[in-house]
Amino acid sequence: MVNLIWVGLFVISILYAMFNGTMEEVNKAIFSGAEEAVAVCIGLLSVLVFWLGLMRIAQNAGLLTSISKVFKPIAVKLFPEVPPDHPAMGYILSNMIANMFGLGNAATPMGIKAMEELKRLNNMRDNASRSMVTLLALNTSSLTLIPTSVIAIRMKYGSVSPAEIIGTTIAATICSTIGAIIIDRTFNRR
Repeated sequence: MVNLIWVGLFVISILYAMFNGTMEEVNKAIFSGAEEAVAVCIGLLSVLVFWLGLMRIAQNAGLLTSISKVFKPIAVKLFPEVPPDHPAMGYILSNMIANMFGLGNAATPMGIKAMEELKRLNNMRDNASRSMVTLLALNTSSLTLIPTSVIAIRMKYGSVSPAEIIGTTIAATICSTIGAIIIDRTFNRR
């Protein structure tokens, strides 16, 4: 459905530009937008590679295991249907930790693997289990301590202090995560 909306918007804008005589401006916007998108992607890629490298160092040093141990009791309470030593719990914790460090792109594969394991626990049914809904709510709200992608974008566009958003990001994502948990628990009781 979303694809149809995008196609519809594209067709309407092209038709409007044709009848309005602004096709040349549309062409310039398309090519300059594409050029800008590639530049932003390359900038984000370099930051992502840097943070993934740091995550690998943290993993090899045992830091991620330590962080996982700190968050495991919380995850066990949030996901009571998942046995504590089940592979799904490991993927859930990895997803949460990657999101905390602002590595949404790195968190995605772990979130997908967690959903696959949760689906196995749900006997491969098509309906989402309580744990699947909770993971989706937490992943969407994602508590973030270091918003690496946003910092990279701010650096790309010449921000004087690209990291000044860390405090507000932490506050906003704490509120969104608490809100997601409250809503998840409220609807789960119904």
